[in-house]
This record gives sequence, structure tokens and C-alpha cells, in this order.
Amino acid sequence: MAEKISFIIPCYRSEHTILDVVQELRTMMENLNTYDFEIVLVNDASPDHVWNVIQKLCSDQRMKGIGLSRNFGQASAVMAGFANVSGDYIFVLDDDGQSPLDAVMEMTETLKKENYDAVYGIASDVQFGWRRRAGSKINGIMAKIMFGRPSDKRVVNISVLRRYIVEEIIKYQEPYPYLSGLVFRTTGNIGYVPVRHRARQSGTSGYSFRKLAALWMNGFTSFSIKPLRAASYLGFATAFSGLAGCAATAVNKWMHPDTAIGWSSIICVILLMGGMNLLVLGLLGEYLGRMYMGQNKTPQYVIRETINLDHAKPEEMKYVVVR
Repeated sequence: MAEKISFIIPCYRSEHTILDVVQELRTMMENLNTYDFEIVLVNDASPDHVWNVIQKLCSDQRMKGIGLSRNFGQASAVMAGFANVSGDYIFVLDDDGQSPLDAVMEMTETLKKENYDAVYGIASDVQFGWRRRAGSKINGIMAKIMFGRPSDKRVVNISVLRRYIVEEIIKYQEPYPYLSGLVFRTTGNIGYVPVRHRARQSGTSGYSFRKLAALWMNGFTSFSIKPLRAASYLGFATAFSGLAGCAATAVNKWMHPDTAIGWSSIICVILLMGGMNLLVLGLLGEYLGRMYMGQNKTPQYVIRETINLDHAKPEEMKYVVVR
């Protein structure tokens, strides 16, 4: 029996691009005739008519459609796809045509030949806008600090995972999945393949500054206590600086009794300490909030409807709807 590749494509505002992406991918796989394949299209409650396009595409039984009940975000949409794939190797692609589909076979063969658990596409020249470039750079730095992802490699929107990695990832049931963190906490056996990043077919990136900021915060707080440890170090350093400043002020006053005590310096210290306290309290609140949302069983995603997935047995669908 031929090995099978599953492609997961989260869809949002891609009514005018997803058809071309799927057609190119399907034509390539049919011409190669090396692997069996399926394409799982996850509609993340897109406000356009992308679900209508998905319904038409799913006249081919190799196409699977998943419609979420509301917009849960790209990571949750991918998790919904992970829970419903049947391939030996699972690709995650974008819906805007930027994913370099011509690298699919090279990445698959690299994964198998080098016995990697996951392979990411990297590019020296990315076709993102300035906002997405800046966001990706900050995200890369954060990923390096939090879980050791190499910062010298510019990861783009194509990756492939072995099935057992995906099966481990979907055990994570908290409401704020962070895909890179889930992969890197599961395995360190990761490879990289240079690819040619493409320009968007149409439209603009759906990542606003608010969404990018939420992504960074998710990465910082999901899989590491390093921010809390950094806050402890910051508190220690600030306290030590305050103590040293008090000692210096006392010595200066003793040596120069006529020196006036500075009002502005006191206000600066108050503002500094107040800002530090609010920063640490906010960080603690973020961790506690995520714990509360997890205990409250906030859904990671909820599936409203599916196409070509009726074959799944009830006991195999425990990750299909997260309640």
C-alpha cells in the first residue's frame, strides 16, 4: 500500500485563492503518482464565501471539508485538521498561494532520508509585507528564547510532520495552542529545507498587529515559565538598584549636608517601580487567566459541519469537537 500524505490548509478570506492552491496541489500529486494523498480544508468561520468553494472542491472524495462554528484562529484551525487526517506525513500550508508547493516532495524525501520527525521550509527572501516581516522576526526571537528554535533560519509557511508527532500534538487540549511550541516540546529531531517563498495571489495578510501581539503572548506564556523567572530577576535587580541608590544618597548627604533632595528623581523611581509592578502583575494575570480558561473547559475549536468525514467512528472522534 502506498504511503499517504495529508495536506491541511486553514482557510480564512481565501475565496479567491484557495481554488488555485488546491488545483495546483492536486495536479502535482496526481502527476507524481508516488503517494496517496488527501487535502483537508478547514474553514475558520471566514466571512466570505470560501465554504461554498470548499463544498464544490469536496466533490472529489480526497478533499475533506471542516467548518468551524466561529473564528478560533489559525492554530486552532490547524489543530482541527490534525485531528482528522489519515496520512503518514502531514503538511501544513497556507491558503493564499504563498506556500511553495514545489518543495513538497523535497521536504518529504528529506524527512524520510534523514529520519527527521519534522521539516520546516526556510527562505532567505520572504514575500511578506513589512508588518508581517517584523512580526515574524519578533516571533522568531521569542521562539528562540522560549524553546530553542534556531533564530538564524527564517521559517515560512510550509512544514511536514510525521504522524506520531501529530498524534502527540492533538493530546494538547488547552484553548490556546501554539504550534511551534507543541512541535518543539515533542521532538528535537527537526530539519530545514531551503524553499522559494511566493508572493500572495491576492489580498493582504490577515495578521493585524493585535493578532501578532496575541501570537507573541501565546508563545511567551504557553510552554515556559521563563517570563516568570525573568520577572523574578528583574525584581531582584530593581530592588538591588534601589538599595544601592539609597546607600549612595545617604553617603552623598553625609558628605555634602547642603545637597538638596531631588523631587524629580523620587518621582522617576516611583514611576519605575510602579511600572515594574504592573508589568509583573500583568504577566501573572496572563498565566492565571490561561489556567482559568483551561479549567473552565474553553473550547480549542468547535466543528459545525464536515464534508467527506462521515466515515470516522465515534470513538475516533474525541478530538473532533472540543467542549
